[in-house]
Amino acid sequence: MKHSNSSQKIKRTSVREEAYMILRDWIVQGILTPGQQLRDKELAEQLGVSRTPIREALLRLEDEGFVETKPSRSTIVSPIRFEGVLNIYSIVWTLEKLAMEQAFDFIEERHVMEMEAINHEVKNAIDEGNQIVAVQKDNDFHSIYISLSTNDELKRILSGLKQKLIRMELFYFNQVSDVHFSVDEHDQIIQAIRGGSLTMVLKEIEKNWKESYFRIQAYTERVKSGEEKNE
Repeated sequence: MKHSNSSQKIKRTSVREEAYMILRDWIVQGILTPGQQLRDKELAEQLGVSRTPIREALLRLEDEGFVETKPSRSTIVSPIRFEGVLNIYSIVWTLEKLAMEQAFDFIEERHVMEMEAINHEVKNAIDEGNQIVAVQKDNDFHSIYISLSTNDELKRILSGLKQKLIRMELFYFNQVSDVHFSVDEHDQIIQAIRGGSLTMVLKEIEKNWKESYFRIQAYTERVKSGEEKNE
């Protein structure tokens, strides 16, 4: 099992957490591919650690739905499943709206300008076809106001959920031709913030996440109908 990050070694003291973070990132970014078998011995050698933190990381990733253990005891990277994705999107936009409600009074012009600058980076990454940067910058855009929320538990829950969505969005990025619309939706959020209407801001946040979901849904339906025609 060789890949571009195979030379990465863990140097920090928190071996258990670091092993988990690296393996999760490899899964989210598609370095470890859906359905790929994971062997703790090989992963331990690649990261320069014992098998124990790798096994603990895999158990944690299984709890979070990133890996699956088959009855034969082989552990694989979980397949990308579209079913149930709406559940995650709907939770994310609901929690993001809550974060915005808590952050709204703390948003200053400098925060809005930072959101504009990040959105410009999103557009550049999309234009260049750099999917990882585009999705990461998209996440950074939303993080500006989430970080202004004083609710640490909310931030923690959102962070975990978003890793699943980032994996989904990276997987579908090249197939979804109208992904550039997210930049326009971000602009609408910015305009609503400058307009001073919390109600309008919340509406635009929900719209942004719903449209992201609809873009992926439309793609999967096109694929499904194409498969049915070929049968």
